[in-house]
Amino acid sequence: MSLLHDLHQASRRELRARIVTGHPVDADALAGWAYRGVSLGLPRIVERLSWKTFQKTFWRCPRTGRLLGWNVGLHQDGVDAPSRPLLRDGKPATRWHYEVIEPRGVPFPRGFDRGLIIDYSRGENPPFELTRLMKDPLVALTPGNPDVLLGMSYAVVGGVCLETPSYFTLEREHRIDYVPYAGTP
Repeated sequence: MSLLHDLHQASRRELRARIVTGHPVDADALAGWAYRGVSLGLPRIVERLSWKTFQKTFWRCPRTGRLLGWNVGLHQDGVDAPSRPLLRDGKPATRWHYEVIEPRGVPFPRGFDRGLIIDYSRGENPPFELTRLMKDPLVALTPGNPDVLLGMSYAVVGGVCLETPSYFTLEREHRIDYVPYAGTP
């Protein structure tokens, strides 16, 4: 069985241990890529109300140098089916925008300092959207290999980190072919 399939069957405790013992991720190795995500650890009812599969993107803004990203909704065809983005006005439906940062200057749960942090408070999201409270630490499962990543979500409320049961895998899928920001390719 593959590492990804093993993780899809892992307990939250096992997933948390993988984050804490994960490996650093080179931000430059992520830039320009879309990753297929699979949500782990959530009750099935929550998955049905949200999504089991999705895409996360990593795009280096040429004007600022910031590593930005967004989630792309997918048709829920199953974890082994090819990705089919949901469309809005003929373009991929994006939401929950973020900036990817080093784990410095932001609160994070103990042991979650090995990789990068996806920070939704730094993305172009509506001002009062709860997503702005969320952060996702991201680690490589194999040293120096950015092809398969593991993440989880936690909220920061009043400087206190609140871990959620939401974990996810990311598998490198393809080069980014759509950037939702005006004036970009």
